[in-house]
Amino acid sequence: MPDALDVSPYDALLLLSFGGPEGPDDVVPFLENVTRGRGIPKERLKEVGQHYFLFGGVSPINAQNRSLLDALRKDFAEHGLNLPVYWGNRNWAPYLTDTLREMVRDGRRRILVLATSAYASYSGCRQYRENLADALAALDAEGLELPRIDKLRHYFNHPGFVEPMIDGVIAALEDLPADVRDGAHIAFTTHSIPTSAADTSGPVEQHGDGGAYVRQHLDVARLIADAVRERTGVEHPWQLVYQSRSGAPHIPWLEPDICDHLQERHAAGAPAVVMAPIGFVSDHMEVLYDLDTEAKAKAEELGLPVRRSATVGDDPRFAAAIRDLIVERAAVERGEQVTPCALGALGASHHVCPAGCCPARSPRPAAAGADSPYA
Repeated sequence: MPDALDVSPYDALLLLSFGGPEGPDDVVPFLENVTRGRGIPKERLKEVGQHYFLFGGVSPINAQNRSLLDALRKDFAEHGLNLPVYWGNRNWAPYLTDTLREMVRDGRRRILVLATSAYASYSGCRQYRENLADALAALDAEGLELPRIDKLRHYFNHPGFVEPMIDGVIAALEDLPADVRDGAHIAFTTHSIPTSAADTSGPVEQHGDGGAYVRQHLDVARLIADAVRERTGVEHPWQLVYQSRSGAPHIPWLEPDICDHLQERHAAGAPAVVMAPIGFVSDHMEVLYDLDTEAKAKAEELGLPVRRSATVGDDPRFAAAIRDLIVERAAVERGEQVTPCALGALGASHHVCPAGCCPARSPRPAAAGADSPYA
């Protein structure tokens, strides 16, 4: 048996994710949860839900999270990390509040949170922290003893997140026909967000010009492109592009969209494109529909060979990276000197979100940050 790793003062890990429907009857109620407070009619939600109905009303995200949970528990057991792992979602069962209630009743008092979003942004970080604050408020109203919650730092440039994506891009290139492979372009894709949200992502000093959100993605894209060049001997042109826009047409969002990019690359004479979804931890609906269905259909219409590289998912290296981040954060909490593991020019992200980090349009309580009401 391996020696036990010291992760005191923490006594549990919570995998916190978005959630998704697991059958046709779940689709509209799930979308009502996602859009709560926006007053969107049910008929409109049924139209939006067609993406899910194409796949039997099942989002892959919950199955992906179950696989990641298995990978984490396996890695922890093999490396002496005695930390129970729980799972809660923002928008579907198992719901975050229910899971936190279970954790409190199990006696968990110092909880680390792993969010299935690697980058800084309101929707990818602070909104999760707001959901944590809402859940804690609900438990407080029930008279339960509240745990202390901390969130693991952003892992966008941790080797255990980057290395699987490098392998995925190389595998996708190798799957292209030999006569177009060396000239293939790489489209690094991530979720589009409003430019106002991008510009205010990350700590205040990083705001403007795409904020931390764009800079972090560009850092990862360069890391992968450089590694592909070193390992294959071929320098592939690349660009950061966006997908899955869902906002009102009059509000500016990050561009170009992946389908517009494929059109532009084809017009410019690119012989092939690899779509690399670096903004997504796993193959959830935005990958299955927006890339594997919609973007591939666009490429077929153009006669442009495309391949899509794999997301990280439950890769053992990613599970090991999470273990590394847990050990790192525990050492920081104990006041020990640590050297954080990170690749690229930006270095390791902050451990505690400072005040003003990824702000919402209207202020709301957010847990696990310098401005948390539940410190």
